[in-house]
Amino acid sequence: MALAFIGAFLPLLPTTPFLLVAAACFAKSSPRLYNMLLANKVFGPLIYHWQQSRCIPKRAKVLALSSMVVAVLWSGYILPTIWLKVLVVALVVWPFIFLWRLPTSNSNL
Repeated sequence: MALAFIGAFLPLLPTTPFLLVAAACFAKSSPRLYNMLLANKVFGPLIYHWQQSRCIPKRAKVLALSSMVVAVLWSGYILPTIWLKVLVVALVVWPFIFLWRLPTSNSNL
């Protein structure tokens, strides 16, 4: 949960995968914590939607992909060497492709 919280504020650290892993762990180990997580106003609907349909809302997908692009462009602008720029791009390519390929729903979460 701590990594998901930090990921909400850092562009290169994803939030959703950590939330889904936490929800899966809580579902097996602590029903009370699992229910608290699902009752959360911010994270609960995202987790519930993923569990029901195995897709992400279009708005969340667009926001996530665009924030990744902005973060890479900003990093490319401020990093001093080409090697650091290539490293940032290399670290973001797989998560970007993974997110791009996820099914999308038209739900407004």
